[in-house]
Amino acid sequence: MANGAESPAVCLFHESPGPPRTPNRGVLPLPERILMQILHPFAGSINQYSEAISDPDLYRPNHCPQCDARQPLIGHGFYRRTLVDTAFDGVIRVRRYLCRLCQRTVSLLPEFTLPWLRFSITVISLFLLARLLKGLTLVAAARAASLMDMPYQRGQFWIRRFRKQAPPLSVSLAPLAKPVMAADFVSHSLHLLESVGWIAAHRFLFAELRAHLLGWPHSLAPHGRRATLTPQRSAG
Repeated sequence: MANGAESPAVCLFHESPGPPRTPNRGVLPLPERILMQILHPFAGSINQYSEAISDPDLYRPNHCPQCDARQPLIGHGFYRRTLVDTAFDGVIRVRRYLCRLCQRTVSLLPEFTLPWLRFSITVISLFLLARLLKGLTLVAAARAASLMDMPYQRGQFWIRRFRKQAPPLSVSLAPLAKPVMAADFVSHSLHLLESVGWIAAHRFLFAELRAHLLGWPHSLAPHGRRATLTPQRSAG
């Protein structure tokens, strides 16, 4: 799934009104409701990923990335989320940990997934490359991504978000790759993503810039958190 070798875990902050006290039950189609996520530095198949997270000690954080308590976090079960990949359409588990001190949770989100999107980076990248770089039709691009029955609205949704995100992607990823000549931001950013690697680019964008590969939803822009309005106190 991932490009290149494994790398250290990357801490990702996400909005949440408060720490969950018990593991989530059932399937959460859009599960990014955990206060903090760590990108799981995993390279392999989804089945291998499922086996790897069975051992809570394998990637157990040795300190809390939220309150900085210098003690290993304790296992806190799993939550489940849906995922569509080129050869997979189902539910995966995401391991969670709990800090004894601040009582907040940390989850290991596999880095082949994007927050708030059900489809894997591999699927989305194959579609975008086929449609925007190779000029295939929506139907042919969907087939290139192994999405035989994908509604055209979904493809247009991905394209719309990527076109909007292309200028900042071009600027952000340029230092990571050799200079690329392209006619527009969309082509330029796609060439950069191919050069850097989509997974590696996703990891960099989150770790360094708190940016989403396809741009955050409006409710979470610009940094992946919901805006909270505090009532203004009257003077006097």
